Amino acid sequence: MESRGKGWEYCWLFYTVCALSLFAAEVTGQIRYSIPEEMSVGSIVGNIASDLGLETKRLISGKARVFTAESSEYIGLDKENGHLVIKNKIDREELCGEISACSVSFDVILDNPMELYRVTVDIQDINDNSPAFRKSKIEKNISELAVPGARFLLESAIDRDVGFNTLQKYTLHPTDHFKLNVQNAEDGSKSVEMILHYHLDREKEKHHNLILTAFDGGKPQRSATVQINIVVLDVNDNAPVFSQSSYKASVVENAAKGSVVTTVSATDADESSHNIQYYFEHATSTVKALFSIDAESGEVKVIGDIDYEKHKQFKIKVNAKDHGDLTDSSEIIVDVIDVNDNKPKITIMSFSGAVSEDAAPGTVIAMLNIQDLDSGDNSKISCSIDLNSPFKIVSSLTNYYNLVTDSELDREHIAEYNITITAVDEGNPPLSSKEILKLKISDVNDHPPQFEQESYNAFISENNPTSKTILSVKAEDMDWGQNAKISYFLVDGDLNGSPLTSYISINSETGVIYAEKSFDYEQIKSFKIKVKAQDGGSPPLSNNMTLNIFIQDQNDNAPQVLYPVQTGGSVVAEIVPRSADVGYLVTKVVAVDVDSGQNAWLTYKLQKAADRALFVVGLQNGEIRTVRQVTDKDAVKQKLTVVVEDNGQPSRSAVVTINVAVADNFPEVLSEFTDSTHDKEYNNDLTFYLILALAVVSLLFIVSIIAIISVKIYRWRQNKLFYKSGANLPVIPYYPPVYADGTLQQVYNYEMCGTTDSRMSDVKFVRPYSQNTLVSQSRLGTVQRENKEGNDDLTLEQKPPNPDWRFPPNQRPGPSGAGVRPDEAGAGPGVIAGTGPWPNPPTEAEQLQALMAAANASEATATLGPRYNLQYGQDYRQNVYIPGSTATLTPNPQQQVPQQALPPPQALPPAEAPKAAQTPASKKKPTKKDKK
Repeated sequence: MESRGKGWEYCWLFYTVCALSLFAAEVTGQIRYSIPEEMSVGSIVGNIASDLGLETKRLISGKARVFTAESSEYIGLDKENGHLVIKNKIDREELCGEISACSVSFDVILDNPMELYRVTVDIQDINDNSPAFRKSKIEKNISELAVPGARFLLESAIDRDVGFNTLQKYTLHPTDHFKLNVQNAEDGSKSVEMILHYHLDREKEKHHNLILTAFDGGKPQRSATVQINIVVLDVNDNAPVFSQSSYKASVVENAAKGSVVTTVSATDADESSHNIQYYFEHATSTVKALFSIDAESGEVKVIGDIDYEKHKQFKIKVNAKDHGDLTDSSEIIVDVIDVNDNKPKITIMSFSGAVSEDAAPGTVIAMLNIQDLDSGDNSKISCSIDLNSPFKIVSSLTNYYNLVTDSELDREHIAEYNITITAVDEGNPPLSSKEILKLKISDVNDHPPQFEQESYNAFISENNPTSKTILSVKAEDMDWGQNAKISYFLVDGDLNGSPLTSYISINSETGVIYAEKSFDYEQIKSFKIKVKAQDGGSPPLSNNMTLNIFIQDQNDNAPQVLYPVQTGGSVVAEIVPRSADVGYLVTKVVAVDVDSGQNAWLTYKLQKAADRALFVVGLQNGEIRTVRQVTDKDAVKQKLTVVVEDNGQPSRSAVVTINVAVADNFPEVLSEFTDSTHDKEYNNDLTFYLILALAVVSLLFIVSIIAIISVKIYRWRQNKLFYKSGANLPVIPYYPPVYADGTLQQVYNYEMCGTTDSRMSDVKFVRPYSQNTLVSQSRLGTVQRENKEGNDDLTLEQKPPNPDWRFPPNQRPGPSGAGVRPDEAGAGPGVIAGTGPWPNPPTEAEQLQALMAAANASEATATLGPRYNLQYGQDYRQNVYIPGSTATLTPNPQQQVPQQALPPPQALPPAEAPKAAQTPASKKKPTKKDKK
């Protein structure tokens, strides 16, 4: 149902727009549309291009835009399609309030040429608001004495819609005692009354509950309900009555808060008339914010800021109620008086921001809109600009003004204008507002570049490096931007048959002139070039300047001796007779310098002058003359070295050697020059090679010394490690452990070699024998040569032990008899007794025996320990070598008797002792220290 109603409204809208478009075509520059409220954003209002007879291209080229005097903009323009579209959602109730005729007006502006069209869009109301009561419940106290026909004013419903969509009727249910009476006011509002048509009886029914329903006339229809609770009271049967049916008052806008607008009063025939209460009925939020009423006195006061531009009149409904809830109503009409409190508002609708300096008078610079929200004379405006300005203000339409040029412009004179626009209203006192426009004058290329001078002189020394800066020229252009961008060029020309660009170049941006080659004063002394400065305008403008370049001489040429001529072969000599007087002219040195100025001034002097010099050279003329008489002591052959030096900075010189012969005849001169020997020449390269060889030999010597010292330090550190570990202890023979069954599982053998006082010893540790081969199973590396011989497996041949060699544990051989082993005596594993892993710690007698045996270096080889019967195997304590001796350890028979722990030996054949292997230490004879 709702969608069908909206379709009907859109159809009605379409026909309305078409009718208004036809009507607007007759009125030039105006058009009117009609649309319903609450249209969605982007909805099409109408095609303004077709309605105004314009093409969409015109809208785009003219920069068509919408201008509204108000701050809110509801309608926008789609320039691509020429449509007016909804920019912001329109709520008619918010825009126009209770006014039924609601419209939005705005202007469409086009540029090039400037055009203005006024558009009015009527906003049609739709039924989008339901009626509403302020309260959900209405409490009424009615006396039981109320007679039928008594009226009770009810609170009306509010419907923000207008026309047919607003409030239309009320219904009351139930209607046993009351009926409704609806009255229409002149302004279209409705007041509802409840009329009693059947008397009330409080004893029968104290309360009555009624439902009041309000309906509007829209489609679909909307409604609202309120519950009425009636309490039946006694007594009060007269309602208050206002003194006037309506009150009229006026108030000045911006009136001070607390100002009294008017006073309302009502009377009641009852005795309790002093309890009448006054209040506003259905006061809007605006009325509540601006006015208040005293409930007791009925005074209406200003409590807010009243603005004539927003509200020109207020209509306020006021009620009077007594304590019996009987009421009467009246209306207060308040007119607002305008005050000139608004300044004219200047709006820049179009402003170019820049204008060409060749613009013709009358060119439009800006379009302005000036409005004053006041009314009457307070809204009349006059607009003006500064005097003595090449601009003026011209009125185009109502409240529209154009800023145009009034005379010719010159950017070089004034490049920017600050135009102050002043708008003044006719109020009392008058109010004004100002707007400043900054207008820039665009440049036109009407000025050529100008050099600071018509000609320049530049000086550069000869032999200059390439790319050397000669001069920097600069030109100024009174134009601006690209028109003032200057480029520099060389005008084509030749110099000595070559183009000038091969000699000179110029930086086109900075104007710096560079030399492309080195100049020679002796070839070119000066030349002229022309430099052109050209701006970047269209068409470009240019100007020329002459540059004179002068080459300055430098002392770059040494003097050249013309006479005497130096020859490499024959010897030429000047002859001076011995009878020559003082001042005798011997010869004259002639030299020239191709430089100029003081660089070509030459001076002559002798390089070596003796104490009694015979000759002197003229400082300026180069003449060589005698300064004294020739004597016999003077040598026949005289060699003069003349130095010719110029006056430059630094100076340059030439040397000439002159041979002078002091003789009276030519044969004497010839013999002297024949015996002369040539000077020896030395080769400088030979000296260099000798120095180089000496340096190389010295370097090799230093490296060799460092290497030798490093090797010595390394060996010293290795020896020091052994010195710390080695001890000068007596040699204690090692006795391996035996087992409980009296059988040696392996045969052990070790040997030691040492040298006297050398602290350098080799010790070969115990190695077990197996299958006639001694294999190293454990190497306890505690000496220096262990690391060197660690990888060498020694295989020593030895007789296998006698398998029948058995003896009880108490008869085991050993240096201390049948002693107990350390492990049997409770010592832990790994305990070392003495200086080696002895079966039992050696006694002092055994250590003394070992020392004495070491001293017996001359005795023959013998086995250590007591002799055993033949049933015992070969003594395993053999091949024990004493350092510095070729003999093995031999016991003293006298010292063996007290240490004998075995039974008395039987007659044993002398065992053949093995020969001790000769060690390097054994070759050295024992010293007295060793014997001690």
